[in-house]
Amino acid sequence: MQNPPSSTNVNLDPTMEPQPQPQPRRPRGFAATAAAAAASVSPTVTPSGTAAASTASSSGKGKREREKEKERTKLRERHRRAITSRMLAGLRQYGNFPLPARADMNDVLAALAREAGWTVEPDGTTYRHSLPPPQHQQHLGAFSARSGESPLSASSLKNCSVKATLDCQPPVRIDESLSPASLDSVVLAERDTRSEKYPSASPINSVECLEADQLIQDVHPTEHENDFTGTEYVPVYIKLSTGVINNFCQLADAEGVRHELSHMNSLNVDGVIVDCWWGIVESWNPQKYVWSGYRELFNIIREFKMKIQVVMAFHEYGRTGSADVLVSLPSWILEIGKENQNIFFTDREGRRTTECLSWGIDKERVLNGRTGVEVYFDFMRSFRTEFDDLFAEGLFSAVEIGLGPSGELRYPSFSERMGWRYPGIGEFQCYDKYLQQNLRKAAKLRGHSFWARGPDNAGQYNSRPHETSFFCERGDYDSYYGRFFLHWYAQSLTDHADNVLSLASLAFEESKIIVKIPAVYWWYKASSHAAELTAGYYNPTNQDGYSPVFEVLKKHSVTMKFMCSGLQVCSYESDEAFADPEGLSWQVINSAWDRGLAVAGENTLSCYDREGCLRIIETAKPRNDPDRRHFSFFVYQQPSPLVQGVICFPDLDYFIKCMHGDITGELVP
Repeated sequence: MQNPPSSTNVNLDPTMEPQPQPQPRRPRGFAATAAAAAASVSPTVTPSGTAAASTASSSGKGKREREKEKERTKLRERHRRAITSRMLAGLRQYGNFPLPARADMNDVLAALAREAGWTVEPDGTTYRHSLPPPQHQQHLGAFSARSGESPLSASSLKNCSVKATLDCQPPVRIDESLSPASLDSVVLAERDTRSEKYPSASPINSVECLEADQLIQDVHPTEHENDFTGTEYVPVYIKLSTGVINNFCQLADAEGVRHELSHMNSLNVDGVIVDCWWGIVESWNPQKYVWSGYRELFNIIREFKMKIQVVMAFHEYGRTGSADVLVSLPSWILEIGKENQNIFFTDREGRRTTECLSWGIDKERVLNGRTGVEVYFDFMRSFRTEFDDLFAEGLFSAVEIGLGPSGELRYPSFSERMGWRYPGIGEFQCYDKYLQQNLRKAAKLRGHSFWARGPDNAGQYNSRPHETSFFCERGDYDSYYGRFFLHWYAQSLTDHADNVLSLASLAFEESKIIVKIPAVYWWYKASSHAAELTAGYYNPTNQDGYSPVFEVLKKHSVTMKFMCSGLQVCSYESDEAFADPEGLSWQVINSAWDRGLAVAGENTLSCYDREGCLRIIETAKPRNDPDRRHFSFFVYQQPSPLVQGVICFPDLDYFIKCMHGDITGELVP
């Protein structure tokens, strides 16, 4: 005998009319979530008496469509913000518009209106100053139909009424000869006068218009904010262009060098930076060093009585970008690399990069019987012996030791040659034979031999953290294996610095030694700090990845030189890449200062705008530091030889004077 369905809602008599059922109330908040989850798994009784799990295909499809629409909206918004950012950058760079750092369309419209000869009040009221409205028309009903004869009121900012604006703020009469940049000061001065004249009625004093008032003040920093007179003296060095010495170690253009040094002298530059390329000096045969071109260059610099910082450059230059100069690793190294590609850094897919040698061979005799650190030491010792007379003179103020790609202490994790584009997270570079051997030893020592592998879920060069299982929120980077691997990966970087600096201290006993630290600021606001992890800095939100490195630098009394971007990341870029260059700079610089390290800076090639230079000056000698700490020197990197017409000399002159602490007033226009 078959039992009838147990549900009382089933209509057993087909002739009976269905009874209306009461509609349940829609649950809200957590109840709604729980009800939806329960509905997705609770059985539903059909008229035939069969119980089946209800599917949510229609709702699931709708949810997917909504998610897709959200992504499309985000892409449209990012595209719009990118266009806006380029417009603002163009107006600042080519039009000298005084736009604030986080300008919006109101600021752009106001600046364009002033450029066209209009007067723009702080509350948004806009009119032509050449034809002020008559006194008898200063009420709402007396507006003329002709726009040239009446004030144009923009959308009332923060609900400031048009009538209050007209009644309480008579138009400003401005001289036609004033430049657009000067209009703001006149408007501000007139506004102050009106505030005294009409203390109770002026809408600019209301709470609603407070933001507009502050915004106008932010556009024009006071003289005190740009006054660096009496601040600490920070020496400024300028980096000579890479093509000064050709691939045959000859001075390419002696007269051009003299011309460039003459310009530097006129700007009171303290000294120059010269790259001594391993790929040029020891290019053809091992331990056959050619220094002739550098000897001639140093003699010319000595004529101008300028200090020199030399860079022991153990990396290649010019493989990517528009660089017209190419400096590779020594040819005999590349020949060894054809037979043994494991001397180069390798990614998970087995692709090699020849930017520099892998740290896995630091103590492996695979370079014609020498280890990696022995090759570096022989090069440094040759330089010290060759130019002993110039060291005795005191011509060389410091020696920088290159420890990785671009001379920075990092893995080549975001190489453009491998297809990386900002803001990709990069890839781990530990898959050559020698680093893999080190990883197996570390895993065995830890007691987990199966950990002797790189992560297989860390994405690719242009992945985002949330797209990977390793770097996402609560991802494998914070698992037991992840912490082990990242600690070993970062320890390899620290060991490399320790090994090379130990020998550099022997080669340059009484000289100041410098190490360059990169600024990997994208994904800094993400919990994993993915880009820093692949670069070798174990610096997630619950770790301090720079302390172990700085302990090694302190051990060898090294000056830490940090790459200062000078960037204020636009909101759309920050949203997309969780970037925070200012936050990273604060952590790195203060961490080094707290450990008693001398700190220096160098700009990236992307920051030449006036605003970026001012941010660098504030970073170099922060005014709110109670200990009055400051950079020991700063290196100004240039995209081309320093000649008039290529670099804006007034801005560079202002930058150097601010660093020296002997300038007053605003920027030179």
